Amino acid sequence: MHSIIIPTNEGDSLAATLWEREDARALVILHPATAVVQEFYQRFAEYLYEYGFSVMTYDYRGVGRSKSVMLRSCNVSMSDWMEQDVGCITAWARSRFPDLSLLAVGHSVGGHAVLLSTATRHLQAAAIVASHAGVTRSIKQTAEKVRVWCLLRVFGPLLCRIFGYMPAKRLGLGEDLPAPVMLQWGRWSAMPGYFYDDPDWDARRRAAEVRLPLMVMGFDDDPWANPEAITRLIEPVKNAKIDRREIRHADFGLPSVGHMGFFRTRCAETLWPIVGQWLMSQCPD
Repeated sequence: MHSIIIPTNEGDSLAATLWEREDARALVILHPATAVVQEFYQRFAEYLYEYGFSVMTYDYRGVGRSKSVMLRSCNVSMSDWMEQDVGCITAWARSRFPDLSLLAVGHSVGGHAVLLSTATRHLQAAAIVASHAGVTRSIKQTAEKVRVWCLLRVFGPLLCRIFGYMPAKRLGLGEDLPAPVMLQWGRWSAMPGYFYDDPDWDARRRAAEVRLPLMVMGFDDDPWANPEAITRLIEPVKNAKIDRREIRHADFGLPSVGHMGFFRTRCAETLWPIVGQWLMSQCPD
């Protein structure tokens, strides 16, 4: 395992971590969730490494070790993460490992990136974990719906205006975020089709162009990525071969999985092999 700094076309840099093995069947890139640092995925990355893959994790610009400027000065948006950051990481991987197949695992917004980034055309296959169209109205629990609505539509924009960035750490919501990320996220959450309805972001066309095999994994106790929200996300992905998995946590003897739990070690023996085996099955013989 070693750390890498990858320059971007926009003059910034991305901090990444690489687990490299000489006999790797493929390279797996882990695209993170919003406000989640790459260290959160370390144990899962190590699992994939032991399974036979080389693996990369990284932080989006403005998050974790990729926070190169004061957040008040960071003008990166969520769509920039999906297109520019994912594109940069993928281009670096292709250059460093020209003879390896590229695979990806995307968590939450990282799954959105798999569907919308033009870099996806360079992948052999990808697994999408707990990704959904984040439309507030699709949340079933009333209290959670109100909480998320207030965060994305009221407090998020207000706090960005006051601080110049989203102080998520103070609220116990993960890493602080650049204001454009938070504001774009809030705008999308108000649209019936989420980013598919954004006139400035041709997301529906991008999703329709995805043709690679996809595993789409959701969990029955995830209040955000519930079946309806996942269906909204993948409905425009009409040309991909989708293997959808709806996981009931009790069937695997797990107390919970939720939106974040898949990547915790309590799922290592039960759920991680599902993704590991599927990714391996997509490698060329």
